[in-house]
Amino acid sequence: MRTLLNVIWLIFAGVWLAIGYVLAGIVCCILIVTIPFGIASFRIAAYALWPFGRTVVRDPEAGALSTVGNVIWFVVAGIWLAIGHLLTSIPLFLSIIGIPMGLANLKLIPISLLPLGARIVDADAEAFHRR
Repeated sequence: MRTLLNVIWLIFAGVWLAIGYVLAGIVCCILIVTIPFGIASFRIAAYALWPFGRTVVRDPEAGALSTVGNVIWFVVAGIWLAIGHLLTSIPLFLSIIGIPMGLANLKLIPISLLPLGARIVDADAEAFHRR
């Protein structure tokens, strides 16, 4: 089922989101100071392509620099990305088949708000490690 949802997601939303995140990552990598934001943007792009079956976990060893970076990211880009995900999830919720895709769009909001200090992992592996 995950594969089917990922293929449908890829066609209707994933490609466009990933292209946007890749373009943002390229722009961020132009300046040396914003390279961490570019790398985070590339990670989010990969997650946006194939979100079902994966989840985001916070890295407990992330330091103060990731917190400072997340504050900067939140103000400059994060809030706007979150609003974009929220607004694009609304039309997805209007159809039965779009409900899981709307939820996937909402699932992207936390990582788009605070990307530094987070890892994207397989959902099954995360459930296994919690035991």
